[in-house]
Amino acid sequence: MGNEVTNAGRRQFLTAATSAVAGAGVVGIAVPFIGSWNPSAKAKAAGAPVKFDAAKMEPGQLVRVEWRGQPVFVIRRTQEQLDDLTTLNDSLKDPESLISKQPSYVDGTNRAVKSEFLVLVGLCTHLGCSPKYIKKLDSAAPDAAWKGGFFCACHGSKFDMAGRVYKGVPASENLVVPPYSYESGSTMVIGIDGDTA
Repeated sequence: MGNEVTNAGRRQFLTAATSAVAGAGVVGIAVPFIGSWNPSAKAKAAGAPVKFDAAKMEPGQLVRVEWRGQPVFVIRRTQEQLDDLTTLNDSLKDPESLISKQPSYVDGTNRAVKSEFLVLVGLCTHLGCSPKYIKKLDSAAPDAAWKGGFFCACHGSKFDMAGRVYKGVPASENLVVPPYSYESGSTMVIGIDGDTA
């Protein structure tokens, strides 16, 4: 009887140990397999689309997203920032974005599919430095008439809250608007063209 109890204990131990090793093996195989479904770093750098949900952004907030190895700025503009856009036209080189790099489905003034959310490649069109987002009442504003936008400290280029370049600065073009679309609600896909609003 003692041998039967010992053998039963051994069987339970061996069954549990074998099950644990098998479970670890399944996880060890599954993790790399599931991970292979995600785009590789090389694919992301080559332009794989990037999803971003802007629903939790605060009004006036900027979030940086990486696409094709470049910073992409997503800004949730306030109504005041949107209202200020048309007041700046006389100060801008290309207020209607006629010579700018942007998808055809983007409005020339708001430069967005949904006016509330601005999506820009965060590189100055002069020499590729990354401009700083400076709000209207920020102490770092380049001048007293500043209504908010982007300032490139490298050479002094200024852009408004639609990424449109001011006159009298080295940059010759507005900031680039990358191709993007909305998957659902406020979830955007940067890198895929679309015209859904």
